[in-house]
Amino acid sequence: MPESAAQQVVEVRAALSHALGVAEAALEAARAEHEAAVTRRARIVGAARERRKRLVHERDKRLREVDEQRERELAELAGAAVETARLAAPGAAGAPWSRWRTTPAVSPAPAPELRVGRLLLPYDDEVPALVPLLDHGHVVVRGHDTTGDDVVAGLLLRALGSVEPGRITLTGYDPEQLGGGLAGFAPLAPAGVLRFVGPGGLGALLDELVDHVRRINETVLAGEHSSLRELAAATGRRPEPWRVAILLGGGRPDELSRHERGQLDRILRTGAACGVHLIVRDLSVPAGPGIEVVDAVPGDEARLGGTGDLPVLLDPGPPPAVVTRTCRQIADAVAAGPAPVALDSLLPEREWQESSARALTAPLGDNPQGAPVHVTLSDYPPHALIAGPSGTGKTNLIYAWMGALAARYSPAELAFYLLDFKEGVSFARFAPGRRDPSWLPHVRLVGVNVNTDREFGLALLRFLGAELRARADAAKRHEVTNLAELRAEDPEGSWPRIVAVVDEFQVLLAGRDAVAAEAVDLLEDLARRGRSQGIHLVLASQDVSGIEALWGRPALVAQFSLRIALPRARRVLAEQNTAAEVLPRYHAVVNADSGATEANRVVRVPDAGDRDRWSDLQHRLWRRRPQELPPPRLFDGDAIPRLDDSPDFRRFGAGPVPAPVVLLGETIDVEARSARTVLRRAPGRNIAIMGTRVDEACAILHTAARSLAAQFEPGAAQFAVACLDADAHAAVEALRSVLPDDTGYYDGDTVGFLLEDAASRATEGTAADRPLHLLLYAVDAAPAPAQELLRRILRQGPERRVHVLGWWRGASLLRDTLGGQAARTDVIGAWVALDVHGSELSPYYPGHGSPVWYPRPWRALHFDRSVHRGAEVIIPYGPS
Repeated sequence: MPESAAQQVVEVRAALSHALGVAEAALEAARAEHEAAVTRRARIVGAARERRKRLVHERDKRLREVDEQRERELAELAGAAVETARLAAPGAAGAPWSRWRTTPAVSPAPAPELRVGRLLLPYDDEVPALVPLLDHGHVVVRGHDTTGDDVVAGLLLRALGSVEPGRITLTGYDPEQLGGGLAGFAPLAPAGVLRFVGPGGLGALLDELVDHVRRINETVLAGEHSSLRELAAATGRRPEPWRVAILLGGGRPDELSRHERGQLDRILRTGAACGVHLIVRDLSVPAGPGIEVVDAVPGDEARLGGTGDLPVLLDPGPPPAVVTRTCRQIADAVAAGPAPVALDSLLPEREWQESSARALTAPLGDNPQGAPVHVTLSDYPPHALIAGPSGTGKTNLIYAWMGALAARYSPAELAFYLLDFKEGVSFARFAPGRRDPSWLPHVRLVGVNVNTDREFGLALLRFLGAELRARADAAKRHEVTNLAELRAEDPEGSWPRIVAVVDEFQVLLAGRDAVAAEAVDLLEDLARRGRSQGIHLVLASQDVSGIEALWGRPALVAQFSLRIALPRARRVLAEQNTAAEVLPRYHAVVNADSGATEANRVVRVPDAGDRDRWSDLQHRLWRRRPQELPPPRLFDGDAIPRLDDSPDFRRFGAGPVPAPVVLLGETIDVEARSARTVLRRAPGRNIAIMGTRVDEACAILHTAARSLAAQFEPGAAQFAVACLDADAHAAVEALRSVLPDDTGYYDGDTVGFLLEDAASRATEGTAADRPLHLLLYAVDAAPAPAQELLRRILRQGPERRVHVLGWWRGASLLRDTLGGQAARTDVIGAWVALDVHGSELSPYYPGHGSPVWYPRPWRALHFDRSVHRGAEVIIPYGPS
């Protein structure tokens, strides 16, 4: 038992020990598992914390990205809004008053919207608050009086500053303040841009606006376009200005009559399409399409109908100084007139495609509606009279007309003859010059600086008279009556229509002398008979009212049925026709019925004076010219011609010369002929030059010597030169290179020997001897014995081919050489007078009179008794 008990104790102890070991092992395992769980939990908690951190980071990052995207989109929207507003309201339409200035858009640019303030948006960009008015609708301003007045003033000034001056006209109806509400705009009134209607004039104003809308619909839009804006976009021209009526006052609806309410509703409904707009204050206007309402309240309570509930901060009114200055600038620009369009507007798509057989027709510009105004020269109207004071664009109008004609008709169809009597070279651009060798191919003659050479105007009329006779003779041969029939019967002939333009023509008719009398007679004949033969006269003047020679011939004036009056022109239109008095710059009244009021057509003339644009046209036409077409004859009254340029001189050639020709100068005529005297074997074939102007006398003798020397073979003629005036020595020295080497030169000491030999030759020589030409400078200074020899040479020499070409320093000195007052003067068959008055020339002039001659620099009077009925004015040739 004991052993059993002990054994049991041992067993129990062993079991307990085993159990303890198992428990301890389990405990250790549990502890290890616990530690692992704790570690795992710690890892999980750590991971959770890290994930939470990452999620918070990603959330914050995404929120930041969303905020940044929102800011970018808001900025883009703000920028787009600002850019849209800038495009919709550029320049003066949208600029703040601090940097405001006028920026008129050129028609037909679309009308801008107008700024009234800025939108209060939750970001920094300033977005203008805009109101559509011109070409869109009407504006009704309600609310605070002062703020509303500022809105109206701002709208008007922005509208005026955004378009060309004069393209908006304002009408104010202000019964409460009698115009005081628009006082700052008063400078516009004298220019016709602003007018006021009295307190009882609202009904008449509304009627007038309704009639204006009706006229635009019937005559301007005419069913082809729905609005003036659409017409301007389609045609590039806006024919009518905007009309804005500012209605300030009226108050309650019952203050408008039923008729006035009906007219107002018509304007609100149909006016915008026709350019009629209303700005209304204190007058009940129902809401509707095209009506923008501005609730003018200070602060951020203002609202616009077009922006909904967005708050608007309205701009203050424009500074009074800016309003006044701008209105004065606009008034001045309107008074000066609109800028002209370009010359290109007159040119056809294809050049030189028209026939002038029956008429010349071309546009001169456009009318107020934008349609071209065509002007015709034909059997009726045949001739034109143009008048306009200095600075009104007379020359520009002539350029425009010529350009339009020259582009349509080829040189075979049209020929220009141009003459300008004022001091200037307006027409010189049509002839070849040193810088530009081109010319207008249609131009046959250009005369400039001829205010002291009225004879050239007379020469042109004589030339046209000869052309008229030639055409009339051709018409008789072909049994026709007018140019169209002649060209049909004679298609191979050259029968262009001729347009002769004479600017400042009154100079030609000034004075009561033979030139004016003959000019008027020639003008009347050309005006009466030229129409049927295609010869048209265009006479221009600053003022035709005082031309007695013209108005004293009613039959002559009646032929000029085409009248063109520039601003402030007098008497060119009928007396009761005052249309020219109110014309703006670059405009003219074209009247094809002798100035009758009902025939008026107002035309805006393009700017044809721009040299670059004209040069482009001229060069283009010049390159197309027929190669055989010669350049035009250019006569410049201020230029001294050269002998080398004389066609007559260039035709000379050495050879047998039965009767040499002496050239003395250039005649004042259309064909640039040289004045000549033929030295035949006949009594009197001597030439005398009279006057004290040394340079001109020497130039004439030099010309004579060169022309003679050019006609003889070497040794075929003799020349002798005597210089008795020291001032002529240089001129005589210049002759040495011109005359043959065997020419004899003499002075005061040796001239007697020359004259003795010449006198012997004159009495004893034969016609078979070589011609002898005596060139005598200041021959009146020869001693008395030599004068007697000279008389014998003058009387007997020409028949033996001894001729005197002498310069006497006065008409009386020549008379002394010939033997005194009782001596015959017919030994001088030809003479040239310089600074010698006409009355001194009577002894050398046929009949009992004397030539009309008033000396002027570098002009001379030439007379050859063998060919002339009267003396002719010539221009001595200058140094080559």
